[in-house]
Amino acid sequence: MPRLLLIEDDPAIRTNLLRALRERGHAVAAEGTAMAGLQTALAERPDLVVLDLGLPDLDGLELLRMLRAVSAVPVIVATARDDETVIVRALDAGGDDYVVKPFTAAQLDARIRAVLRRGGPGRDAGEVHVVGGLRIDVGARQATLDGAGLDLTPREFDLLVHLAGRAGQVVTKRELLTEVWQVPYGGADKTVDVHLSWLRRKLGESAQEPRYLHTVRGVGVRLSAP
Repeated sequence: MPRLLLIEDDPAIRTNLLRALRERGHAVAAEGTAMAGLQTALAERPDLVVLDLGLPDLDGLELLRMLRAVSAVPVIVATARDDETVIVRALDAGGDDYVVKPFTAAQLDARIRAVLRRGGPGRDAGEVHVVGGLRIDVGARQATLDGAGLDLTPREFDLLVHLAGRAGQVVTKRELLTEVWQVPYGGADKTVDVHLSWLRRKLGESAQEPRYLHTVRGVGVRLSAP
C-alpha cells in the first residue's frame, strides 16, 4: 500500500483528500504547515508527497527545495497558481508533477499512480537506442552524447527513451503525457514543454537552433539525428 504525505493547510481540502485517497487504497498522513510536513517526511519516509504551495509558515517552493536537499521522495505540487512561471519554478525546484486546483480526488490519484510507476510498463531492460551521437541504454538508465555522459533526471531519461524509440517520427504531447507521464487527460501540456526545454539544454541545443529535438508546430516533437 503506497504511503503518502499530504501537506495542505486548508482543513476542508485536507480532510476531503485524506478520506478520498484512503478510499482509493493509499495510507495517508497529513500536515497543515510546512515545517510539520518536513518533519513528518523525514521521520516517516513516505513513498510520495502531495505539496500545497500556499502554506502559512513557509512558501511551498521553499519547502520543496529544503526537502530536495535531503530526500529524493517524489513530490506532486498541488497549487491554485496556474501561472507558467510558478509551474516552471516548481518543476525546477524538484517537483515531479503538478496539478492545478480545483482538481478531483480521482485526478490526483491518477497523477499519484503515474508518478509511483515512473519506470513505465513495457520497457525492455536490454534495449539500447542509438540516434546519431546519442546512445541510450534503457536497462542501465544511462545516456551519452558523443561519448560524454548526460546528467538526466529520471523523467528526462524516460522522455528521451520514448522519443528515441520513435526516432524520426513526430510524437504528440498527448502521447507523451499518456505514455511517459501516464496521465490520460489534459491539463499538463506545460509539464511536457518544460521537460523538453531542459532536455534540449542538456543536449546542447535550443528550440531556435535544434540538433536532435525538432518541434513540429501544432503537432508535436521529433527526435532525429543531426
